[in-house]
Formats: sequence, C-alpha cells, structure tokens
Amino acid sequence: MERVPVRSKAIAQVGYEDSTLEIEFTSGGVYRYFDVPERVHEELMRAESHGKFFAAHVRGKFRYARV
Repeated sequence: MERVPVRSKAIAQVGYEDSTLEIEFTSGGVYRYFDVPERVHEELMRAESHGKFFAAHVRGKFRYARV
C-alpha cells in the first residue's frame, strides 16, 4: 500500500486502500486498521493534529494488525 508522509510527532506516514488504513508511526511500527470509512481517512488527513485525531477517532475503534 502506498503511504504519504504527514507532519506529526507520532505518525510518519498514512496510507488508505479498500477501507484499510495503514499507519506508520514515528517509532517505526506499522499497523493496518480494517473497515475504516473513507471519511475517517479524509478527516485524518485534514486534521490539524494527526496524532490527536488518530487517538480520538481510530485507536480502539477498528480491528487492527501489526504489519
């Protein structure tokens, strides 16, 4: 999955394809979150703070797996 870099202390890159959100954290871990609506991805990319948006709207809300 292609990821794009973002300006964030916590998140290095974000990818999205077929309802799967892929996050590479600045710590080096890469995780895939499943069944994520496209609007959540769009809002994440527009968020003033990607890390805060992720913590409030993605973490703990979707199934995930470490890649």
